Amino acid sequence: MLRRRRPRKKRNYRIPVETYLVALAIAFALSVALSLLSRPKEVRYVLPHAFGVRDPAFLPSAHALSNPIPLDGNRVDFLENGDEIFPSMLASIAAAEKTINLETYILWSGAAANRFFEALSERAGAGVQVRILLDGVGSSSKLDEKDVQALRQAGCVVEFFHPLRPWMLAAVNNRTHRRILVVDGKVGFTGGAGIADLWLGDADAPDHWRETHVRMEGPVVAELQAAFQENWAEVRGEALVGEDHFPRLERAGPARAQIIHSSARSPSSAMKLLYAVSIASASERLSISNSYFLPDSESIDLLVGAARRGVDVRILVPGEINDVPATKAAGRSGFGELLRGGVKIFEYQPTMFHPKSMVVDGVFATIGSTNFDNRSFRLNDELNLTIYNADLAAALEASFERDLTKSRPYTYQQWVGRSFLKRATEWLLVPFRAQL
Repeated sequence: MLRRRRPRKKRNYRIPVETYLVALAIAFALSVALSLLSRPKEVRYVLPHAFGVRDPAFLPSAHALSNPIPLDGNRVDFLENGDEIFPSMLASIAAAEKTINLETYILWSGAAANRFFEALSERAGAGVQVRILLDGVGSSSKLDEKDVQALRQAGCVVEFFHPLRPWMLAAVNNRTHRRILVVDGKVGFTGGAGIADLWLGDADAPDHWRETHVRMEGPVVAELQAAFQENWAEVRGEALVGEDHFPRLERAGPARAQIIHSSARSPSSAMKLLYAVSIASASERLSISNSYFLPDSESIDLLVGAARRGVDVRILVPGEINDVPATKAAGRSGFGELLRGGVKIFEYQPTMFHPKSMVVDGVFATIGSTNFDNRSFRLNDELNLTIYNADLAAALEASFERDLTKSRPYTYQQWVGRSFLKRATEWLLVPFRAQL
């Protein structure tokens, strides 16, 4: 007699929700790690000292990956520290009649930002078109949502560049580090300053940073506006055209100037080429101020090569007051080769040193958002103003000289005698140099 088999109960295999969460966290961590540790393809620039900055070949070569024709007829004013930078920017905003376009890596809620919130909201209420583009990493963590909503309610259009979202991990490593303010398409500002309380004052306290920014008028402002348009169109899909954004610009001063902007979406770095050609062309003096100085082997070779052919190479960096110790430590590992090669390094003492500028042979200068590291050269969207004018180069170099009086030389003996902890930190950061 055949026995009937009981039908087998269908088992429901339930995976605990904790397992899902762990798997999701692991997948997210792996995605972030792959994004951060992937090394972009690098283009090496082999540059002999074939011409100087006074040679007709210099400017087209330095601007080769951007617009190779600098523009004449610009007025350029250097602004130092928050006491000069913020009032000048706010005065231009208050005078706006048609458009205000602001792009910045850092906008943090606080006393400094409140002044800008009020000025921008007032102009939007008066019918001025106000567009604000903020970096999704640099600004979001210390910018109150209520402040963003207040700007929008006042009529400002506020957008974030590459906000941190799980489905945008591929873009997490590309930030807009640019500083742009353009008013009515006629007045422009760029440099190293963000909008936060760190930039208040006159570099007169450890929590008031040393900074240099620049105000400009003339034909070069249209190029600054075009750089804003590039990022704004990517985020908003809106083309900025017409007289409100690109009015006819008359001659405003004697400076020959150019906006150089670079992006991670380009296979070559316009910023790195600008620095490389400038260093290779130096014949007399090279004065570099940079807040995050992390030269790769190629840059070290260029700087040492300049020093060995008799160029006075001086590099001014932050001292012990530094907001990104990892970058300082990683950059310090290359100081030995630079110092042995005749390059002079100085550390600014009173506060965090944040300018990003270079003067070559007293005639060519550049200033902007670009740090001397791989993140600025390869990963971020950056922007610099270049100036070919002896008087302005002299003014920027005079600022460099004033900063030197508040700095200490960093010697080869100091580098050799640095502590085991500092050496270990440098060694541990080697795998991450491409991301710093």
